[in-house]
Amino acid sequence: MACSASISDLLARSSQSRVAPLAIARWLEIIAAMVVMIVLVGGITRLTESGLSITEWNVVSGILPPLTDAAWAAEFAKYRTTAEFRMESGPAGMDLAAFQFIFFWEWFHRILGRVIGLAFLVPLIVFALRRAIPAGYGWRLTAMFGLILGQGALGWYMVSSGVGQTDLTDVSHFRLSAHLLTALFLLAGLVWTARDLRKLAADPAARAARLTLGASLVAGVLFIQLLLGAWVAGLNAGHAAYDWPLMNGRLLPEVDWSRGAFWAVTHDPFLLQFIHRWWAWVAVAALVWLARRVRTTDRFAAIALNAAFGTMVLLGIATVMSEVALWIAAAHQLVGALTVTATVQAMHSDGAERQSRRAA
Repeated sequence: MACSASISDLLARSSQSRVAPLAIARWLEIIAAMVVMIVLVGGITRLTESGLSITEWNVVSGILPPLTDAAWAAEFAKYRTTAEFRMESGPAGMDLAAFQFIFFWEWFHRILGRVIGLAFLVPLIVFALRRAIPAGYGWRLTAMFGLILGQGALGWYMVSSGVGQTDLTDVSHFRLSAHLLTALFLLAGLVWTARDLRKLAADPAARAARLTLGASLVAGVLFIQLLLGAWVAGLNAGHAAYDWPLMNGRLLPEVDWSRGAFWAVTHDPFLLQFIHRWWAWVAVAALVWLARRVRTTDRFAAIALNAAFGTMVLLGIATVMSEVALWIAAAHQLVGALTVTATVQAMHSDGAERQSRRAA
């Protein structure tokens, strides 16, 4: 009897030793950092008008850039067939060096996507084969890999909206927003799951944090601001006005209402920049509330959140007043991703605290 009990205890300890929540949490945090990086590179790709420089989606053969003069000439010839080149290259046209610059950013963006996919898939398989994934987390990790695959498909779906068109010089801002927001949703899932796993590593009896109603409302407010920012980027609406807080010397911008209110809200660059500017303060109020809510239980998360959204607001104003300077605008998008990270950390802390209170 004692022998049987000792054998079962040994098997239980062996099974427990294979569970590696801390290692998985660290891996997910590395992937999250890579997602932040690709969001930054994606912003630079949009700001430099590089997204349509590669007119095909070749998953394997597209890994290497053109390596010969003939290959570069062929890629440049494909780009010259796009409406973007014909309508925006100017009277002097574009030389090969300028094309190579924009080609690099789109190529680098696609390569990063492939690297993230492999960096997620290979360890996922290893953890699964070793049975190291804690119970209840396998579906989450699988769903996140599905989001990564979906991002690749969404990226090409976005690019295809501008390639081969006769009258469009940019990708669809709706598709661009879907591409960006899916990346940020993936980032949120990575951060949330990593924090759950760190709790589990500290306490094997810990349960996953629950999303509270208040945190959900904050997430909704932030989602609207991120969506508006994506539309502003997709429509080049940042160039609608370069002064702040007024817009072209006016408190209220001139808006084209001739096609209806819905079209104006979703397409008019002046109105979109105006809404994005002032909804930011609604987002600030919501994020301040969340930071104050968690400041006693997770001071680091509260400080990080205040620092992130404060910096994002300042960079947003600087982006406008610098006439959308490349690196200021890119920094604005980078800090936007960091704000999502800080918000999710605070939301997770809020959920974990409310959960522990209910348990007590």
